[in-house]
Amino acid sequence: MSNEELDKLRQDLDEVNQELLTLINKRAQLVQDIGGIKQQQGMNRFDPVRERDMLDSITQNNDGPFENSTIQHIFKEIFKAGLELQEDDHRKALLVSRKKKPEDTVITIKGETIGDGNPHFIMGPCAVESYDQVAQVAEAVKGEGLKLLRGGAFKPRSSPYDFQGLGLEGLKILKQVADEYDLAVISEIVNPADIETAVDYVDVIQIGARNMQNFELLKAAGRVNKPVLLKRGMSATISEFINAAEYIISQGNENIILCERGIRTYEKATRNTLDISSVPILKQETHLPVFVDVTHSTGRRDLLLPTAKAAMAVGADGVMAEVHPDPAVALSDSAQQMDIETFKKFINELR
Repeated sequence: MSNEELDKLRQDLDEVNQELLTLINKRAQLVQDIGGIKQQQGMNRFDPVRERDMLDSITQNNDGPFENSTIQHIFKEIFKAGLELQEDDHRKALLVSRKKKPEDTVITIKGETIGDGNPHFIMGPCAVESYDQVAQVAEAVKGEGLKLLRGGAFKPRSSPYDFQGLGLEGLKILKQVADEYDLAVISEIVNPADIETAVDYVDVIQIGARNMQNFELLKAAGRVNKPVLLKRGMSATISEFINAAEYIISQGNENIILCERGIRTYEKATRNTLDISSVPILKQETHLPVFVDVTHSTGRRDLLLPTAKAAMAVGADGVMAEVHPDPAVALSDSAQQMDIETFKKFINELR
């Protein structure tokens, strides 16, 4: 075969490629038009019977040289692309996304403006154990000029025999102490039925990692006029995390703080693996403030300060960590909580 013949065949191939491109795009336009009609009529976009009929008709008219199995594979990919095109065409932009709201959401909590570009800190004991315990931490938090006090009243634990928290009594203690020290309370709620009661005691509803996909809880939190701090599930993808926030905002509550708290991997040196890259991704993909819980992500006091610095460096709006007057006797997570002196050094290092 001469070079002239080869060039001619290549030219013919280029022309066929262009014809195929034109036909594929024409088919895509027809698919979009069909998708629009199906949406208006409330029909499912995917019709397996119709797809099978089209494949059968195509293979019946196949004269080669491709085998029928190859032709079916090619057209299945075209069908799949068409279905995805329909879905992209009709998929609503998430309410938490930058596409829906380009500007940052700023949340005001008792004068503290989360998402304003300044670092903020949420500090307090893992679990509420007594009035005196919470009051000692609150005094230290107030003394450092901080506003946000955390404390667990309802404690979902891996073992049913571990301390589960004081429940409503714990919320009452938090509320009493917060009022005395002019602080804002953040506490986890685990049962949708408790949301209505909790709003009388807390300033921010926390939804913990184990409940990130408790959809009824997410919806209940979305129906009240209280900010929500949503923690990432221990095995959740970033997409799943964002969609969990969408459950809340879809009910009308857009005052949501996302909190990266580490994910479960094969690594055993830390309690979880801090996915520090999630912070800039969440900041790019959503308009919501993003915190990092350095306590639960590491489970180690010696790593709290460096990971907090890393969180601030990548653009986190704030850091959450746990403080206890005497961690050695704490009823939960004693190894990861700071004592008050360590807490003061921690805060001063971050400023």
